[in-house]
Amino acid sequence: MLVDDILQYFQENFSQYLIYVYQHLGLSIQAIGISCLIGIPLGYISHQHRKLSQMITLSSQALRIIPSLAVLFILISFIGVGRVPALIALVLLGIPPILVNTTVGFLEVPAVMIETGKGLGMTDRELLKRVKIPLAFPFVMTGVKLALVEIISSATLATYIGAGGLGTLIFTGLGLNRMDLLLIGGVSVAMIAFTTSIFLDYIIKRSVN
Repeated sequence: MLVDDILQYFQENFSQYLIYVYQHLGLSIQAIGISCLIGIPLGYISHQHRKLSQMITLSSQALRIIPSLAVLFILISFIGVGRVPALIALVLLGIPPILVNTTVGFLEVPAVMIETGKGLGMTDRELLKRVKIPLAFPFVMTGVKLALVEIISSATLATYIGAGGLGTLIFTGLGLNRMDLLLIGGVSVAMIAFTTSIFLDYIIKRSVN
């Protein structure tokens, strides 16, 4: 039975399963970290310049159109297989939602709040720290949430080029017609993505309140 096969897998391969989870989470966390380091500053800069904002928005939308698997195969030609091309592909996937939401977040800061801050004698740095960032934060975190869920889901493709992760279980299950491996891998990825989404939703709600 399917349940017996799943239980047997965990009994015999639990340590290997934890390695797959570790690889998947490690790759996803690295990708979202780099995406934030690139996307948030670019989003802040772009909200100050309308033409730049339009150009960056169009570029980010173009990146979202390109499938992650296609990016992986393109990168293989230049970098080879392994963790690095998978990381680059996931970063390219994660940047657009962070960049767009950061831009929108800073654009949505009410002008009256900025003028009030200036009236109180705040410097540009103080305005950024005390007014702009707190008000833009929920938008930025929404972008981070969207990006991280996409990255966690797409990290399964890293298996194609030898980067490991839970995708190994999914593609092994497909190759061997093993429904137990498909379920273990697929449900694990879904649970990680769902838990991450719930946690970030909680942070966003706390920041709003």
